[in-house]
Amino acid sequence: MPKNAAIIVAAGRGSRTDGEVPKQYLPLGGISILRRTAQAFTGHPGIDAVAAVINFDDRDLYEKATEGLDLCPPVAGGERRQDSVRLGLESLAATPPDKVLVHDAARPFVDADTITAVLAALDETAGAIAAVPVTDTMKRGSDGHIENTLDRSSLWRAQTPQGFRFAEILEAHRAAAGGPELTDDAAVAEQSGLDVALVPGSENNLKITTQEDLHRAERILMTGSTAANTGLRVGSGFDVHRFAEGDHVTICGVTIHHNKGLAGHSDADVGMHALTDAILGALGEGDIGQHFPPSDAKWKDADSEIFLAHAAGLVKERQGHINHVDITLICEAPKLTPHRKAMIACIRDILGLSDDRISIKATTTERLGFTGRGEGIAAQATATIALPC
Repeated sequence: MPKNAAIIVAAGRGSRTDGEVPKQYLPLGGISILRRTAQAFTGHPGIDAVAAVINFDDRDLYEKATEGLDLCPPVAGGERRQDSVRLGLESLAATPPDKVLVHDAARPFVDADTITAVLAALDETAGAIAAVPVTDTMKRGSDGHIENTLDRSSLWRAQTPQGFRFAEILEAHRAAAGGPELTDDAAVAEQSGLDVALVPGSENNLKITTQEDLHRAERILMTGSTAANTGLRVGSGFDVHRFAEGDHVTICGVTIHHNKGLAGHSDADVGMHALTDAILGALGEGDIGQHFPPSDAKWKDADSEIFLAHAAGLVKERQGHINHVDITLICEAPKLTPHRKAMIACIRDILGLSDDRISIKATTTERLGFTGRGEGIAAQATATIALPC
């Protein structure tokens, strides 16, 4: 029997982020919002079981987003959030936990300290929620005009997780079923007369509802300010391949016709090799040769997408994310700029980044050096990643 469980509410299909994909499945720094949220609970030592309530029409999206995570089988949600939470609670009733936390899937930046604080508060009271005090001056209005100013000293903005003693919140939800819609679980608890404590939350624990919220979340990731335990790292990579007989070159995953090929043990994709080394460097994981030795015959003529995907996978294994990558390609020929969009698309598909986080440019050395003499192609790359400290 789990002592403490968490329910992640992910059944909504809101479209205020202006996309066809439900917001909880959108990528945020290359990792879906739902996966980030789930990892906050699966990685917390005080949580023994995590269940997600989803819309089963999105089952494929859910399976992809949560692949490899230790989660309970997903639960089919209801028409309203309140119904979905009740169904999630019912799924745990056969082996009931002592405490349960309910959390919005669209709040991926909840930190471990907040989870710990809400759990601890349940030792003293039936319910506890993360919340932040209102700091803006609050006005009550009607028809576009101010009616009066509210006293903000007692006002709080409710967040999640919202935690409860399991048996009591299950009973409260059962009693509220079929009644007027209640917008959070604290309201369900209040209606049943349960005492609910306020636990200080975090301004970074935002709920991603609109496109503007998504942009704000991306800015938080870029600055590494989601929590005190996140740090930015920068890695650099360089690679060069000489020309050889052939009729094409492969650069950043794109085949480009040319009167020569590139010599190499794999497909000699100089751009992907440099970028792979940049990511490995930011991780402190050595270089591409350590992970894919040229002495190993199985990497002969290998597609370099394998190497880049491997490096990106190492970032995810460490619960990090890639913020931005930059590649400079150096040669006299062939002309690479016309293929830039296709290259960006290839890198995007491997790393899960938006186009504005991928920079690819080409230059020459004004006919100086080996690239200037047309002897080969060089590439240099940088990668910025964020990792938990």
